[in-house]
Amino acid sequence: MSLATLGLSTEILKALNDKGYENATPIQKALIPSMFSGRDIMAGAQTGTGKTAGFALPILQELMVGHQEGNHYLRAVIVVPTRELARQVHESFEAYSKYLPLKSVVLYGGANMTSQANRLKGDVDIVVATSGRLLEHIGKKNLNLDAVRYLVLDEADTILDMGFVHEVTQVIEKLPKKRQNVLISATLSGSVKRLAEQILHRPKLIEVDSMGTSARNVRQIIHPVSRELKVELLSFLIGSKNYSQVLVFVRKKQEADEVARELNLSGLKTFVIHGDKSSGVRARALSAFKEGKTRVLVATDIAARGIDIPNLEVVINYDIPHVTGDFIHRIGRTGRAGKKGLAITLLSPKEEVAMRDVEHLMGKAIEREIIEGYAPKVEKAQRGARKTAETKKKIDGAFGKKKSSISSTKKKRKVTKRDAFKAYDASKEKDDKKSKKRGRGRK
Repeated sequence: MSLATLGLSTEILKALNDKGYENATPIQKALIPSMFSGRDIMAGAQTGTGKTAGFALPILQELMVGHQEGNHYLRAVIVVPTRELARQVHESFEAYSKYLPLKSVVLYGGANMTSQANRLKGDVDIVVATSGRLLEHIGKKNLNLDAVRYLVLDEADTILDMGFVHEVTQVIEKLPKKRQNVLISATLSGSVKRLAEQILHRPKLIEVDSMGTSARNVRQIIHPVSRELKVELLSFLIGSKNYSQVLVFVRKKQEADEVARELNLSGLKTFVIHGDKSSGVRARALSAFKEGKTRVLVATDIAARGIDIPNLEVVINYDIPHVTGDFIHRIGRTGRAGKKGLAITLLSPKEEVAMRDVEHLMGKAIEREIIEGYAPKVEKAQRGARKTAETKKKIDGAFGKKKSSISSTKKKRKVTKRDAFKAYDASKEKDDKKSKKRGRGRK
């Protein structure tokens, strides 16, 4: 279906044409008309399916209805879990509103609060923000929320996983009661549905793909490997396959730094992003990766939310994420916008249980391939928690046994010449006494 058939304005279609977008994706076909209806919406859509355009385009279209030039006031709030995603969503709004007189602002932690406040003093129609920084500006009265008509919670599952639900609730309490609410999530888990029940009123459910299905254009493969050989295999894969651009996911920040250091030592130019890196460092690393100035980008799950690299072909899972659903977000970084992608997982023996959970969530088993020289050692399975047999030591005095007066382990003193002389003198003295007794008897 062409985007031109969805009732969008000429200015928006022109901006989409500049981006090379002509046909609507499945989520856009379902979401855009539903947004125009004004109903609350709960939508399940994977990353890389065009869901941002699905809610951004109808919002821009509706904000232009009755808009008077030079008259700007905040009417749409989009809440996201991470600063990377905030920047990405804001860039999308900027691109789609290229030929419209609407203005948007992005707010997230780690950036200068004063400069953000100054931008809010100007004319603003749309705010894209992380929940924490949005609350700070609300507390300082830098925002007037009286005219807000749209609230969008993007990647609601991540908002829940990161524990931001209380901040989101506080934001909602400050908004007008009459508004359209839209909740977007990669997976519609039980916790997401419970959140929807709290904030949505008789929502329309849109679920393009069943929960947990992976991107159709992404080929997945698992390489079993010993944990200690993971970095070596990672370097081997990137070098031998001649991958020009690789995004590597690592669960822990410290390990992400170690992996990046080892890859740089092996001659692969690598940058790393995670929560301990400043906003500026993360932005520069991501920009360099997009521009092809670095070959590998190592990222933790939270830092990688919102990363959108148009032609990224390869994603490598160095390990299995803490949250099973994050696996879907990881592989969703490749195979975007209908293009082919490859997702590789390096799996150690101790991660087998976690991998089974991932496969159960996706509803399918993933292909496995052992690379010669890197196969993990086969350990004999042990049934139960039995301890290894140990020989019991006999203890003197136990069960009625008498303790020996001299310990058997006590070392004996060496016999010296002096001991020999003492023994000789003692025996001679005995002989003398005997002879004396015999002499008395004869007399």
